[in-house]
Amino acid sequence: MSNKNIIISGAAGALGRDVVKKLNDNGFALSLVVDKKDIDLFKDLPDQFSETTDLLDEKASADFVQKAIAKGNLSGAVLLVGGYAPGELENATDTDIRKMIDINFFTAFHLIKPLLVHFEKQGFGQIILVSSKTALVATEGAKSFAYALSKSMIISLADMINANKKYPKVIASVIVPSTMDTPINRVAMPDADFTKWVPTKDVAEAISFILSDAGSNLRHTVLKMYNES
Repeated sequence: MSNKNIIISGAAGALGRDVVKKLNDNGFALSLVVDKKDIDLFKDLPDQFSETTDLLDEKASADFVQKAIAKGNLSGAVLLVGGYAPGELENATDTDIRKMIDINFFTAFHLIKPLLVHFEKQGFGQIILVSSKTALVATEGAKSFAYALSKSMIISLADMINANKKYPKVIASVIVPSTMDTPINRVAMPDADFTKWVPTKDVAEAISFILSDAGSNLRHTVLKMYNES
């Protein structure tokens, strides 16, 4: 069991719910960012607080981090907010690209900036980000250019955190799934073979391991979870 306090953004999403359950089961205290409609979703869990925060607002994001710090023993963050849009490069507009970068990059970046300040003072901290196979496999990313581009920025962000000697004990890890088995994806692709997708519970298990004492030995981790998709 652990008394570590972990921020989870996107906590009410399909992956977020599994991550919340897994970390709660493991005894973590949780500071959760959720949509307004989900504000009471986790009210029965011990040692958690949930808040609706505009993660595209830099100050609001920093304020949430301060509240999580005040809760005590903030040692990590699992940043799950994201969104998908198809579309090839030749059809991509500036608006399409900005939208994907907003939801997939800035929602993480705005939390990471104040987290790095805290972790530097504290002397340690873990940040877990979620990218996509499309960011690493160009033939797949070409089908969703703006999305893949924004997800590639997540990998670069983690690399730059890990390379920064100012934060020698801050560990940034990236989970890189292919298609995850979520209700939204099943509706969008009803004829697909769901057994080839990546179960969100398995991703939650991987995140739990990274946050464990054994997982803290990992460095520069880019964990590819592709299953058969």
